[in-house]
Amino acid sequence: MSRNLIEQTLVQGTLVCLFAVSGFADGGNIDPSQAAWYAKYKSQQNAPKPEEMLLNTDPEPDLTEGFRDLFNGNDLTGWSPKGGTCKFEAKDGVLVGTVVPGSPSTYLSTDKTDFKDFVFTCEMKWEVDGNSGVMFRAQTKPGKNGETVFGPQAEMEGISGDRFWNGGIYGQSCGGYFYPVWLTEHKQARAALDREGWNRLTISAKGNVIKTWVNGVPVAHWIDDGTYAQGFFGLQIHKGAKGIVHWKGIRVKEL
Repeated sequence: MSRNLIEQTLVQGTLVCLFAVSGFADGGNIDPSQAAWYAKYKSQQNAPKPEEMLLNTDPEPDLTEGFRDLFNGNDLTGWSPKGGTCKFEAKDGVLVGTVVPGSPSTYLSTDKTDFKDFVFTCEMKWEVDGNSGVMFRAQTKPGKNGETVFGPQAEMEGISGDRFWNGGIYGQSCGGYFYPVWLTEHKQARAALDREGWNRLTISAKGNVIKTWVNGVPVAHWIDDGTYAQGFFGLQIHKGAKGIVHWKGIRVKEL
């Protein structure tokens, strides 16, 4: 059975066990530059076996037609912060998120909470380095100090460090990385981020099949087990001592 046919079957919801399909995995080996990160994260609940990871080889979706803006450029209409007290504001047509020291990670979240199949895209830039990302099909649950945001997140980890997992998929508050960017085949993806300028993040969700791109470079290809079938988008400002992230061009095309 071809990979495309299997993906279509997954989207239709008729294939229960992905890894039971012979020949479906097309991942590979851990890149030597990622050996330390592999050792650190391989025991996480969600961590995949390298040889069972799928590779995104698709071109970035067409972003020219059928999209609507999620950010109006003037204020935060349609959005609400969840999880913490980090600051979000609209400035000169750009959405700016700023770390508030002592605050938990904060997610500026869409008031609409039932996004299912879609292509989402935005542009991101760092004024001050800090971990960030975009939650999708996210949900909330009671936490120790209020509600906890959980679910899949397209990681945009910032402009320093030596991991380069931008565009990977992290399971926020639900078991760690679903799709770490640690394979030899991910070399181009790890080099995709522009550390000084704007970066385009694109997420495609069709049924259980999730794919990401950073600046047009394919990154993740993850198959959800059906747990995260719908939810909201959330722009993350990670807890920390500092960090200022800019977003613009936040758009979605629902399928």
